[in-house]
Amino acid sequence: QVQLVESGGGAVQAGGSLRLSCVVSGTVVSMNYVAWYLQAPEKERKWVATIVSGGATNYADSVRGRFSISRDNGKNTVYLQMNSLKPEDTAVYYCNTARRGRDFWGQGTQVTVSS
Repeated sequence: QVQLVESGGGAVQAGGSLRLSCVVSGTVVSMNYVAWYLQAPEKERKWVATIVSGGATNYADSVRGRFSISRDNGKNTVYLQMNSLKPEDTAVYYCNTARRGRDFWGQGTQVTVSS
């Protein structure tokens, strides 16, 4: 069974930084994609960033240049470094991967950015 556990969220002021972690078990992050999504209150979940098996990364326009996705293969963990945070980044952040055609999600971690 694939499990993802996010951590690292918190409350920061605008302009601050946070690093989110996603510890993955049941699959190997270096052989799969892992993505981060966010969901603001009463809004749909939105894609933020992806790292694929080969290491290439991609970002939503709203975070490109401010956020960075990376992974530690030895720890089977994917990170989301978030810099220059804005109040509109406030959301629950989820990590996601797939295995054998099934999607798997973590429980999410709350990020709150105050102005």
